[in-house]
Amino acid sequence: MATERKKLLLRLDPAVHDALARWAAAELRSTNAQIEFLLRRALSEAGRLPRDVGAQRRPGRPSTKDKAADVETED
Repeated sequence: MATERKKLLLRLDPAVHDALARWAAAELRSTNAQIEFLLRRALSEAGRLPRDVGAQRRPGRPSTKDKAADVETED
């Protein structure tokens, strides 16, 4: 069973958003995934990333194997 993701309203300066969106596109991530990537990196560098945090999906399109892992199965 997947953990529900938290939703957050974030207000950004338009120039910051544009720069972030370009950076995300260059790394094959969505803007949202880029923000999460940067926040995780900052938390890790500050020694504040929780030990039980799940892994973030790698950039780019999900492989067929990744898509299969995302499908929930009933036991």
